[in-house]
Amino acid sequence: MRTLTIVEHVVLVALVGVSVVRGLLDEANPWLLATGALALLLWYVAGLPPSHRLLRSRVPSRRRVPSRWWLAGLVVVWLLLLLVTSEAVWVAFSLWLLIGRFLPLRPALLGAAVVLAAVLLSPLRDSAVLGVAGVIGPVIGALVALAISRGQQQLVRDAIERQRLVESLVHAQREMAAMHEELAAEQRNSGVLAERTRLSRDIHDTLAQGFSSILLLARAGRPHDDPQRLHDLLAQIESSAASNLVEARRVVGALAPEDLESQGLPAALRRQLEALTEVSGIQAQLHVDGDLTALPTATEVALLRTAQGALANVRQHAGATRAVITLTDAGDAVRLDIVDDGAGFDADGWAAARAPASPAAGGYGLRAMRSRLRELGGELHVESQPGEGTALSAQLPLALSGEEEP
Repeated sequence: MRTLTIVEHVVLVALVGVSVVRGLLDEANPWLLATGALALLLWYVAGLPPSHRLLRSRVPSRRRVPSRWWLAGLVVVWLLLLLVTSEAVWVAFSLWLLIGRFLPLRPALLGAAVVLAAVLLSPLRDSAVLGVAGVIGPVIGALVALAISRGQQQLVRDAIERQRLVESLVHAQREMAAMHEELAAEQRNSGVLAERTRLSRDIHDTLAQGFSSILLLARAGRPHDDPQRLHDLLAQIESSAASNLVEARRVVGALAPEDLESQGLPAALRRQLEALTEVSGIQAQLHVDGDLTALPTATEVALLRTAQGALANVRQHAGATRAVITLTDAGDAVRLDIVDDGAGFDADGWAAARAPASPAAGGYGLRAMRSRLRELGGELHVESQPGEGTALSAQLPLALSGEEEP
């Protein structure tokens, strides 16, 4: 585009020069000829930069009034020069180029026709005969100039449209980048919240329950003066503290429980029941129905945490003498049932009650179990009445939970 514009400038200056030289040879008034040529060039130079800026802008062609007035003035100055000398017809080619560039199609055809008429009528002023060549030549020149200028105008439009598309694409990319950053921040926040929830449940099901066990053992040793009894209680406290220390390191490292890593869920449950019997004297049994030694890690962790929380409730609140855990392979699901013969509680009232404001207010353990299981597509059912013991049933689908197996 820059090259074509420079060529147009050079062509117009050259044609004005040819017109002046031929006008002098035709004995035209030199002062009028020089004044007309200078006025034409000055008008052209003065109005061309703003007109070109308007042409490259996104203003619709029908609203480019300044460029039309500039072009109309240029034609008028050229007509005045044509009155001084008929040799000014040489400049008509540049005028056709400018008309085709700065005007829409219909006004361009009208303007080109006006310039063509002036070119064809100019020889008649000198009583010259207008031959066929004198008509065909200007007509062909006008058509060629219009074709070139319209093609140049289309190039300008395409360049403007490409620029608009590029700007739209850049804007869309910026919006997508901003949305991606917002989404990433939201995902990070969601991940932080989910991890906090998971850690709170893990701490409640392991460390908090272990500390509760230590507290109960310490309180149980207060009324005893028997050194052997106190020694046994201290040994149990030490064992429970050491186990909780290991579990605390596991929680901090966001790893699965050590029992699951080495022995699987049934063995881990059996160790929990043995610890319950040793600490509280509650008779505990484990029944395993089916081959459940290769469950997905997420399923094993969720079920083990559920069992830990339930057994902690049995030890602290139920006053039970017997507890039974049943682990069952239900085909497309695995079910964990925990039953005790303790004091029981109002399960319907618990289910209808709102969640406690804080874990210290009580009732957090069962809700944490249910929340953990629901995250994996499972469910927790609680059946209990005061004086009739408690039955918990946790169920997880193997198909969904299996997808999380690393």
